[in-house]
Amino acid sequence: MSALLRKDRIIAPGGGTNPGVVKVMIVDDSLTVRTVFSRMIQREGDMEIVATAGTAERALMELRSTEVDVILLDLEMPGMGGLEALPKMLETSGGAQVLVVSSLTAEGAEHTLTALSMGAADTMLKPRPGGFNDDYRDSLLGKIRALGSGVAEKEAEANTAAAAPSPRKARIGKRPQVIAIGASTGGIHALNLFLRKIPANFDLPILITQHLPASFISVFAKQMEMAAGRKAVLADEGVEITKGSIVIAPGHGHMIVRKSAGRFVTGLAYHPAKSGCTPSVDPMFETLAEVYDGHVTGVLLSGMGRDGTDGAQAIANAGGTILAQDAATSAVWGMPRAVAENGVAAAVLPPEGLAEKLLTMVGADAWR
Repeated sequence: MSALLRKDRIIAPGGGTNPGVVKVMIVDDSLTVRTVFSRMIQREGDMEIVATAGTAERALMELRSTEVDVILLDLEMPGMGGLEALPKMLETSGGAQVLVVSSLTAEGAEHTLTALSMGAADTMLKPRPGGFNDDYRDSLLGKIRALGSGVAEKEAEANTAAAAPSPRKARIGKRPQVIAIGASTGGIHALNLFLRKIPANFDLPILITQHLPASFISVFAKQMEMAAGRKAVLADEGVEITKGSIVIAPGHGHMIVRKSAGRFVTGLAYHPAKSGCTPSVDPMFETLAEVYDGHVTGVLLSGMGRDGTDGAQAIANAGGTILAQDAATSAVWGMPRAVAENGVAAAVLPPEGLAEKLLTMVGADAWR
């Protein structure tokens, strides 16, 4: 059998290229964890374990000869740690998605958020002994399937982009007074790329709803501060939305916006969202569209599902503008795809391109 070439990477005989099956590598120094994850995954007909490794060094060797769609990566390992190995894995794997399996500690949260900013697609908390139950298994398998579908989408997009018609684009709407960003799987890397392109003297407030465990939000806020070079605060009842600031949805509720005594302030809502997500992008988008009378630019970055679709429509209906990340740079093209394909998005671009598009839209009023 001849070797196969996938994105400049040689796949040796025996590597396997079973169509429609998500190929998974497990990288963890714990034999117990590797065994438990392997048993969970091997029961599924639409995914297979193609390699396991107890060290990052071993994983990099395997990636040179094994085609992989999704890598489950432990960050804390002897020798080369997961953070150090991550850029090498992303480069060597030729397009695999990385799911970080993180500890529950504060240090673990910081390392995980760093990994996500570097290009890891998603995270999964590693449970304590006895915590590998059916709910955990269902969540793990759901994430692997979503990330595996993201790999397939990118390859299909690359094969059909030239022949496919361009999606219908909406018009640029009212000049924005606020920017609102929704993101999920793969969104933290995209957020970092987007915010680093926004100059420090850009004066419009930026609101962010990112799907994350509540225990990660404070670390995430600090990371957004560093990326944007401006202060970030967590939304709560009565927090004022001020010029040049970043306001972030907490992990335990939805960020909403209202007008009080002539000021725009945040509040929190706890109702079940249509998407099932907490926090959800839709309540943020919907309330902004109303209180700012459509003077809103909403940005949907990488993420699975359709959270933000209804809110994006509300912004568009009020005369605002929606921007969406493209398929090629999204870990999972779910949330941005929904608005790209229904014609609500005015532009579909990589994160850096979205930032540049925003800067051309806002005009002189957005600068101090």
